Amino acid sequence: MAGNTRVGVLALQGDVREHAALLAGLGADVVLVRRPDDLASVDGLVIPGGESSVIDKLSRIFGMQEPIRERIAAGLPVYGTCAGLILLANTVLDGIEGQQSFGGMDIEVRRNAFGRQTESFETDLDVPALGEPTVRATFIRAPIVERVGAGVDALASLPDGTVVAVQQGNLIGTSFHPEVDGETRFHARFLALAEAFARTRSMRAAPVP
Repeated sequence: MAGNTRVGVLALQGDVREHAALLAGLGADVVLVRRPDDLASVDGLVIPGGESSVIDKLSRIFGMQEPIRERIAAGLPVYGTCAGLILLANTVLDGIEGQQSFGGMDIEVRRNAFGRQTESFETDLDVPALGEPTVRATFIRAPIVERVGAGVDALASLPDGTVVAVQQGNLIGTSFHPEVDGETRFHARFLALAEAFARTRSMRAAPVP
């Protein structure tokens, strides 16, 4: 499906291996991104679940925060799950003191909105953009999207209307973990964006006859 499209998984903390394995299974060339040079080589980036505050701090320690922000601003496709969704939000409503995000999505998110890890749960979600069947979604200390900006599409909501999956252009975010359940369609959607981005970048780099 993905050909030789090179995509990265931000490998500072979190469930990196699960994302890398799923993307490789879809045919992508997967890079573990820890340094700015790693980031420069990819046409898409996954920000995994984990601890958003820890990923934020490590991104600054390893000089990754600004390069990621710059590439997001330049249109790099990014898919964030759970903590990754928090890091893509322009506004984090209840971050710890000094916590920052990469931003890019005009959303407000609330961390750990469902409580402790012992209150994790699974459910089936209708995601019209992905078609049938429903998506089996695992929520682990998950965030929720409390405000969706005008340019953001809500891809999925819980029965009470709580938004748990969003897309804004080349950026996708889910409160849940598709990689835990072997659900590939969100990653395939992300890879399609990365393939298109790679083609555009190749066209720009091609010499003028």
